[in-house]
Amino acid sequence: MQIGTGTSINPYTQSALGLNDKEAQDFKEKIKSGEISGKTLSQAYLVEYSLQIESYSSNNLQAQSAPFNIAKVKDILGTIDFESIGYTGKPIADMNPDEAKALVSEEGFFGVSQTSSRLSDFVLSGGGNDLEKLKAGREGIITGFNEAEKLWGDKLPDISYETLDKALAKIDEKITSLGGNVLDTSA
Repeated sequence: MQIGTGTSINPYTQSALGLNDKEAQDFKEKIKSGEISGKTLSQAYLVEYSLQIESYSSNNLQAQSAPFNIAKVKDILGTIDFESIGYTGKPIADMNPDEAKALVSEEGFFGVSQTSSRLSDFVLSGGGNDLEKLKAGREGIITGFNEAEKLWGDKLPDISYETLDKALAKIDEKITSLGGNVLDTSA
């Protein structure tokens, strides 16, 4: 998430800030010159962080629910970057039903335990002890979950709700331990 040191602004940040290419270049120059710093730069980083978490959450939850409905699988699989979420196993579209069930089992890569850990660990490692980042990350997971629901077109399988609850509980625990309030972070 280095806006000011690379040769271009991350497309997520550019889009979130509503900047066209020229405006993005002007924004970058203002950062380099020191004209934009502090709170504005922090807000840009926070927006980018939140959007990354939203995408990460949505991809994980979509992948988790994909094996349950073959008709929707083909549409959903094309939208997921499995490598970005760490899955390097057999292509899901090539799996037989038993292999797909194993993938979402308790010990499977897309089971509740591993998926919730990936989601919460992503937020916790990115947020550190910064309450605003942790809350933004929490919101990103919820937004990603809502996007996965929209893509699915209906209520997701129960495993997805269990995963969401477990991931949020771990993040909420960290927020609470830092003196934050999780009640005001719901989407």
